[in-house]
Amino acid sequence: MNTPISVSTLNSQIKSLLETTFIQVYVEGEVSNLTYHNSGHIYFSVKDQNSTISCVMFRGNTKYLKFQLELGQKVVITGNITVYAPRGNYQLLCNKIQPAGQGALALAYEQLKSKLEQKGYFNNDIKKTLPKYPKKIALVTSATGAAIEDMKKVALHRWPLVEFILIPTLVQGEGAAYDISSSIKHADNLHCDIIIVGRGGGSIEDLWAFNEEIVADAIFEARTALISAVGHEVDYLISDFVSDVRAATPSNAIEIALPDINEHRMYLDSISNEFINLIKRVLFNKEQEIITLKKLFKQNSIESKFDFIQNEIKFLESSYKSLLSQKVSNSKNELDILSSRLENTYSQYLIKLQNNIELLKSNYEMNHPDKKDKNGFVQISKENKITSLNNLEVGDLVSLQSPKYIATCTINNLREQ
Repeated sequence: MNTPISVSTLNSQIKSLLETTFIQVYVEGEVSNLTYHNSGHIYFSVKDQNSTISCVMFRGNTKYLKFQLELGQKVVITGNITVYAPRGNYQLLCNKIQPAGQGALALAYEQLKSKLEQKGYFNNDIKKTLPKYPKKIALVTSATGAAIEDMKKVALHRWPLVEFILIPTLVQGEGAAYDISSSIKHADNLHCDIIIVGRGGGSIEDLWAFNEEIVADAIFEARTALISAVGHEVDYLISDFVSDVRAATPSNAIEIALPDINEHRMYLDSISNEFINLIKRVLFNKEQEIITLKKLFKQNSIESKFDFIQNEIKFLESSYKSLLSQKVSNSKNELDILSSRLENTYSQYLIKLQNNIELLKSNYEMNHPDKKDKNGFVQISKENKITSLNNLEVGDLVSLQSPKYIATCTINNLREQ
């Protein structure tokens, strides 16, 4: 008869047998009974139509898990069987978990994208506008990568007035996501106009740091306008969706952030030409106005009036001589009568013309600027036009002007004498 063994011995034998037999297994199943423990461990089960097995993934391995486990999700697990002898329970110790039929990174990307979209991280209404003429730009990138040299080269030709502040950052590998996040927060405190976060191209694994939630949080919380410029044009990262502006490449980020100095030079040339043409038109119009005024002044000047009178006198003298020649054959009496009448007429006309000349001369002298300065006499102007008292009303604002002074007055009282 066999000697019985203890329960502990049996469980120990089962533990030894299972753990040495199932050292590495690949199991596909559906996730159920999922628990993310405060300790960082993940407890769950995988099942198919007929069976269920308990699983655990300890914290040391969860940091390599790129996606979030979800109930009902089909996964492929790499691990080994362990037995907890005190209870006689066995479970699958997971070393690696992959989504069934889909890459882990692709699933993690879609999960985080959906999560951040629901939180409003991609909302266009809250995205900041880039300043038109940035003076200072912070570059969050690797100090040794080709991206920084490409950006400097583009900036030198596009807008050399800008100042760059390089924040050397780890952009791939372990710890890159934390370093990028810290660099963004540091750049946000430097009072720059724009932050450019980026790096050159690479595999999805190389660019993965920009798909981490910690980086997305830092971009979303930044107060400074931020451009995401990661990889090549075909690469779309989580940072691209959260940032205020997405650039296809680091060089493209500089093209977006900076104005083109050559375009501004051409614009200034066009403005200068327009201004010069405008000045020429104004000067030409003023010149034509001066020519017209000179003609009008000449036509109405005292000299022209004197010329007219002299021509009249010459005409009369000519008429007088003509009459004399016609009347030579007439009798002396008629000639005397006509002569006397002509002399009287001529004398009266000359007196009249002389009076007109004296009147013109008197008016000319009275209106000469040097003669205007008489006590008690001023020129009245209203709205820069010369007027008289009978055209004014109470409350009008007028100017009283002498050759040396101008006084601005308001009409308080106006009556007829």
